[in-house]
Amino acid sequence: MSYAKSFTELIVYQKAKGVSKMVFQVSKTFPKEEMYSLTDQLRRAARSVGAQIAEAWAKRRYEKHFVSKLTDADAEQMETQHWLEEALACGYLTPPQAEKLKADLLEIGRMLGAMIEKADAFCNATTNIVQEDTAEYYVAGR
Repeated sequence: MSYAKSFTELIVYQKAKGVSKMVFQVSKTFPKEEMYSLTDQLRRAARSVGAQIAEAWAKRRYEKHFVSKLTDADAEQMETQHWLEEALACGYLTPPQAEKLKADLLEIGRMLGAMIEKADAFCNATTNIVQEDTAEYYVAGR
């Protein structure tokens, strides 16, 4: 098994991007009067899952920050579930559409939970070491 070199290589991030894309597609059919309420809320929550995962990746140096951002990602996937339930209740989504998205979000939630439980594997101090040749950062007289 290889190690991810970027958050874009994380399966959970890829799945989050897939959900975001699917949410965008299905929400195109929502009524115009929902554009600045339900449609916007649903799209923002869905897009935020991946964004929070990306931020967590950037904060791997500090395990508590990493876990905090993953927790935020999990909260966003749960918020997305809520807005999907609202859209389903209003008749804007079909039950199969809602079930597919909800199943994907639940899987993302499980994956985030596993990452949180194994945060130390992602935050290993040796992955944050940068080696470079000796360099002059300050040159006297300049």
